[in-house]
Amino acid sequence: MSIAPYAPCCFRGFQWDGTPTGRIDKLASNDAYIAGSSPDRAVLLIHDALGWTFPNIRLLADHYAKEANATVYVPDFFGGEVKDPEMLIHGSWADPSLDMPGFLKRNARDIREPEIFGTARALRAKYKKVGAVGFCFGGWAVFRLGAKEHQPPLVDCITCGHPTWLTKKDIDEVAVPLQVLAPEHDRVYTPELKLHTFETVQKLGVPFDYQFFPGVEHACFNRGNKSKPGELAAMVRGKNAAVDWLIQFLGDAPLVPL
Repeated sequence: MSIAPYAPCCFRGFQWDGTPTGRIDKLASNDAYIAGSSPDRAVLLIHDALGWTFPNIRLLADHYAKEANATVYVPDFFGGEVKDPEMLIHGSWADPSLDMPGFLKRNARDIREPEIFGTARALRAKYKKVGAVGFCFGGWAVFRLGAKEHQPPLVDCITCGHPTWLTKKDIDEVAVPLQVLAPEHDRVYTPELKLHTFETVQKLGVPFDYQFFPGVEHACFNRGNKSKPGELAAMVRGKNAAVDWLIQFLGDAPLVPL
């Protein structure tokens, strides 16, 4: 099953395969790609295994910054380690040169969670409103940023796409407005976890937006593999959904002339 083709006008203004226009600086102790210059609203964008240097994640940051009128930060949460994006995109996970078992051990939840919390605290100290968006590795992380244990909250809203390492406990403890972008085919965000998300969050008293993307698979929202039917359309729809969510809970978007 594939998503029906979009008309060309749907992609107008969507700068994919472009050149990121942000800058490199520090957030807390982490190197970070930064897009936008809002003094009031920030977004913490947490990458997947493709890392903070992957062009598509930086282009997403550019879009969020412009369309949601925010300053968007993409910190490096892999300690400077960058994997070959072409090998990951094409599923060469078992290649010994990637050393994925070692990579996953070095970047386990308990290792990276403290610095992820630290970057969010740095943004909270500087900005009036803070949102978080995460894909795959970043998915479990944004749930943890939005957990009820943080008082006051570290973030004002979260968007999660195809999360990895997510637990039912993470879902049970979310306490801020939550948006979930869920591809149909996902071996790690399983039907069981999807159902638990859908049934549980509605009982938690927080705004909840669950969006289902038929015909596409895990990693579709930032990978950008044009050879996979429907993936570009899902990527655009996912970007638009995240922007709308950020606007609702962080503030108004800029007025853009037609």
